[in-house]
Amino acid sequence: MRLGRHPLLHSLDRDQLAAAAADQRWPKWSTMCQLRLLGNPVLNAVCVTPDADATALPAAVEALAAATGATKLMVRSDGGVETRAYYRGGNSLPIDQIEPHAADLLAAGRAVILLEPTNRFTNQLSALLRMDRPAPGKPGTFAVEVLGAGYDVGDLTRGGIRPQVSVSIAGVTWHHYDEPWWADLHVTRDLSPKAEHARRQARLARLAPHIRTIAGPGSLSDSDEASAAAEWLRTQGHVDLWRDSDPTQRVIRSVREWFEVAFLIALHHPNRNWRCLATSLSDLGARRTVYWDVVDAARKYATPDRRIV
Repeated sequence: MRLGRHPLLHSLDRDQLAAAAADQRWPKWSTMCQLRLLGNPVLNAVCVTPDADATALPAAVEALAAATGATKLMVRSDGGVETRAYYRGGNSLPIDQIEPHAADLLAAGRAVILLEPTNRFTNQLSALLRMDRPAPGKPGTFAVEVLGAGYDVGDLTRGGIRPQVSVSIAGVTWHHYDEPWWADLHVTRDLSPKAEHARRQARLARLAPHIRTIAGPGSLSDSDEASAAAEWLRTQGHVDLWRDSDPTQRVIRSVREWFEVAFLIALHHPNRNWRCLATSLSDLGARRTVYWDVVDAARKYATPDRRIV
């Protein structure tokens, strides 16, 4: 299905994906196209740019909803280097609420990415993959941070929530593929009752504004946001956050596959002088895993020297 200048991601052929991946004006969209070009699963989506005419946004909403059979769509924004006040996307909203959110973003000069909906409350695993090197041709590191059921990628990338499991591999030659040995994996785990309680409370506090966005301003009490968020989740049947689950074995089984994905991303990244790249993935449940986008630290706002592991 086509939308003229705004085709659906899953309708693009290899040449179109390559052209979109090379367009650096909209980094989230270009890296989603790059991930799909490399054979990684991504959500179906459409990008509407701020120079589009007034008919583009409703046409994009209609086409993506028809292609996915969805009654909700996710809204993200895109537009190069970000500010700290940029729109916090990732919520899946009813279709009749999409245009007011998206129109404000377009008016501010940012592109809008509409994606098929997900439920951020029911992810079964979230992982952040990070590639570092001091200079092109020099050995670097590969690091993974993981949270299990009930969390989402934003908890790792923006929420400051400590991972349950971390894995690192040192001495990685990003210009030449060498399959990692099991002995190369440095695994750390932080699953003590105290750590789990702190992690869960931070997650609940972080979810409060998202719940208000999708359920309305009166949906939570202002007195104790974490407790109110917990009550809302339980009422909705979203109880994964309280499951006693340990993602360690799944992480160890998946590290080699994730390393291969990271290696191809690094190998094909248009910035040949990259120092730090990252991508993230979510297990949405029902045996479906998707990748989100690729972040180049050189383009990211206020990038701290944060230790991944």
